[in-house]
Amino acid sequence: MQSVRHFFPELNAWLDRLPDTRVQEDCTYTRRFLAWWGLALYLLQLGSRRQLDYELRDGGAQVLANLNRLAETAQETLPVHDTLDHFLGHSTLGGFERLNTQLVQRLVRMKVLDDARLLGQFVVLLDATGLICFHRRHCPYCLVQKCGKQTLYLHHVLEAKLLGPAGVVLSLGSEFIENADAAPTQGRSAEEIKQDCELKALRRLLPRLKKSYPQLRFVLAMDALYACGPVFALVQDMGWSFVVTFKEGRTPALWREFRTLLPLCPDQYLRRDWVDRPTQEFRWVKDLSYQDSEGRWWKLNALDCTETAADGQQHYFAWLTRLPVGQKTVEAIAQKGGRDRWKVENEGFNRQKNSGLNLAHVYSTDPEKGKIYYVLLQIAFILVQLLERGSLLRRLAEAGGRPVGKLFGSLKNIARRLLESLRFESWAEEWFDPEQAGRLRIRLDSS
Repeated sequence: MQSVRHFFPELNAWLDRLPDTRVQEDCTYTRRFLAWWGLALYLLQLGSRRQLDYELRDGGAQVLANLNRLAETAQETLPVHDTLDHFLGHSTLGGFERLNTQLVQRLVRMKVLDDARLLGQFVVLLDATGLICFHRRHCPYCLVQKCGKQTLYLHHVLEAKLLGPAGVVLSLGSEFIENADAAPTQGRSAEEIKQDCELKALRRLLPRLKKSYPQLRFVLAMDALYACGPVFALVQDMGWSFVVTFKEGRTPALWREFRTLLPLCPDQYLRRDWVDRPTQEFRWVKDLSYQDSEGRWWKLNALDCTETAADGQQHYFAWLTRLPVGQKTVEAIAQKGGRDRWKVENEGFNRQKNSGLNLAHVYSTDPEKGKIYYVLLQIAFILVQLLERGSLLRRLAEAGGRPVGKLFGSLKNIARRLLESLRFESWAEEWFDPEQAGRLRIRLDSS
């Protein structure tokens, strides 16, 4: 609670502004309380909506009192999980997306994320992932994929994650990949339907990010799929930069030119020897000319990195960018703009899927409510990371004479301890003091 009050002292007021079309005079539970009830589903890593009943509603003497302190409410009973679902059905996806934006904007203003900037610009990691897979059509908007004789019905999402210090990744925006114009496709095969895809979703997502964060300058870190003229033009229209994975199969002519010119630029080389990490060798070529499929010409800088481990094993990486590449910048571009892109998969998707957050679980069969659950998970994940990577947790561990890993054993155990505390401990009033929380110094730390 000290972390929440420190970073987001107005959070409860923001929750009060969530859209709610319920008949208010007939409501037992406030939107603020139900929003925290929904966040608890993910903060405590319960895994499914039903667990709200088993673990919280019927599972502890202190739950109601603690949640009332948390939400600053005076509810007399606890809801069931269907009450949360009913509330979300009367809210809107846009309302929760605005809440997510408020949290990120607050962290930006506090300069919490500044240490992760690349050449003064924030790094945005872009990637898509699968959410749900059905063997029968789930809704009119499913993506359709033929797999042998079997037809799969899929729901995917394109995510923009803001890179922060200590491996933190915060959702900037989500664009659901779905066949929104699927009505005319009835009776046609999967091969005949022009389905939605990552590149189409990107064209919808980037203007939304520009509208939500008009003053911020971003560097988009993307995989090789996005190494094409339409994406370069879209990023340029936004006034941003990019670092995109460079592969021979995506742009073969440009790749051949890069490999041919590398030996002719011996001065464009940097080597880093590390005691406990593989040796890194960086090379780069400036101002490569590239003509895209629409006849536009681009000047691109290409760089690569070869990592050699102590046992001689090597790994090779390459990227394209329009950022200035030189002795002083190549290492930062390769790391923050290139190598750190994997964090959208590991720290983001994999963590959210393979933990109690349970990203791939069907929290609602209603497509619109399912999207709200997804964004609610992203909001909760912001709070989870600020707790796990915040220095308050390190101080708690130091007071116990052990590092965080030894004190809790795993990140999942932190959620389990928090659950037990919520159920059986009477949380003290002073823990919720916003003035005390405001005086704290909390930094993000991965040690």
